[in-house]
Amino acid sequence: MTDKIFIQGLEIPCIIGTLPRERKKRQRVVIDFEFPASIRKAAKHDNLRDALNYQKITERAMEFVSKSRFYLLETLAECLARVLLREFKLKNILLRVSKPYAIQNAKNVGVEIRRSF
Repeated sequence: MTDKIFIQGLEIPCIIGTLPRERKKRQRVVIDFEFPASIRKAAKHDNLRDALNYQKITERAMEFVSKSRFYLLETLAECLARVLLREFKLKNILLRVSKPYAIQNAKNVGVEIRRSF
């Protein structure tokens, strides 16, 4: 399958980081993800029932991340990928989690993982 759905630049505040100040105040992380999804049936019938509902996937990702309290971006990425794969029966997911301006003089830092169910 070559069709895919992607969501880019999803900004979510959460507790993330190892420093004491990072454990007290929510910081913004940015999530990008993409996953294979056959779109032919949905496109043919123009009906949401035939489509993978990426609004629900986005809402679940926002709920999970906003309630999380991880030290590492790596852990956040792994756990979020696991939740989305399982709950939405995705075959695989490419997930990027970044923390803008977390490193002095760098615009962004993050991790990218690809996981399969």
